[in-house]
Amino acid sequence: MTTTSTRALLCSLVLVMPVLPVRFAAAHHGHEHHDGPGHHHVHGLQEDQEARPDDADPNTPRTSIVVRGDHRYIVSNGLPDHETGRFPNRGNPNRITAQDHRFRVPVKPVKAARPVPVGMSCFGVAVNGVFFEAGTAEWWNNDRNSGWHIEAIGGTRNLGLDSNKAHVQPNGAYHYHAVPDGLVKKLAGDQLGKAPLLIGWAADGHPIYGPWGYEDPDDPQSEVRLLQSSWKLRKGQRPAAPEGPGGMFDGTYEEDHHFVAGSGDLDQFNGRTGVTPEFPDGTYYYVVTDQFPFVSRSWRGMPDDSFTRKGRSHGQRPGGSRRGPGRQRPGGEGARDRRDRPGPPGGPPRRPPHR
Repeated sequence: MTTTSTRALLCSLVLVMPVLPVRFAAAHHGHEHHDGPGHHHVHGLQEDQEARPDDADPNTPRTSIVVRGDHRYIVSNGLPDHETGRFPNRGNPNRITAQDHRFRVPVKPVKAARPVPVGMSCFGVAVNGVFFEAGTAEWWNNDRNSGWHIEAIGGTRNLGLDSNKAHVQPNGAYHYHAVPDGLVKKLAGDQLGKAPLLIGWAADGHPIYGPWGYEDPDDPQSEVRLLQSSWKLRKGQRPAAPEGPGGMFDGTYEEDHHFVAGSGDLDQFNGRTGVTPEFPDGTYYYVVTDQFPFVSRSWRGMPDDSFTRKGRSHGQRPGGSRRGPGRQRPGGEGARDRRDRPGPPGGPPRRPPHR
């Protein structure tokens, strides 16, 4: 059976933040509304229930999104509020369990001087409190130093993804690798595909949208359609062993792709600037697409530490499970260090591009 994500070493660390009292609501759609100056809550909030994970029903999806000062705080138990596939399954031996996710993102994103690789970090978090992961911890020959990083989608290994392009880490954390169909259908209802759909927040504070957008990014009256990535498969063959796995560039590996400016609707970060229903004056936003890179592999802005390993001891993650991290296995998630990764899409290369 293939090893799946043990990224629980990073994407499940509890970030201790001075945000209490935050109150949970049963997760339905996660949209914010005002509750006094400078204070927002999730619609459907239970006013008498404070954010104490130990007091909450562990089987009920719960999330809270609160804006205070310069930050937006997302606290959840990580349980999806839509149907999922069966876990454990043949490709994923892990069971979904409640977490203690605590994330923080800036309300006003700050653009970084250069692309910031996501690496082992969580890219962002959905409005229902389930986080997005860009890559996997699966490598050619189970060697994290090989420079050939196996994709969750389109790869040759069965990683047990469900219809939401999601699976479960050894610590029980359910997470998305691409467009979460169950979530977008629940959020959009009968308006599915008729307008840009806010589905989450990236670690740098930029909003994350589903795969639909306006034909003209600055005109909300223009046609709404599926947006296309500008990442394409390389042509030709990979280097043969011992330099590489050989074979045609077919999408099995992250390195099978390269960015072709102008070939799609989106930039190297799988995002663009334009108007949306939530930002009628325009904003930069990421798009989760049905094509590679699915979820951006780099941030355009500076990510908050609640999503990264900066300032943390090795082996910890934001939003840990009460049951503790799962056991690590050779070649699995949590076994690699970000220093060992080749440059991700959108980031500076750490190895010469393949021809």
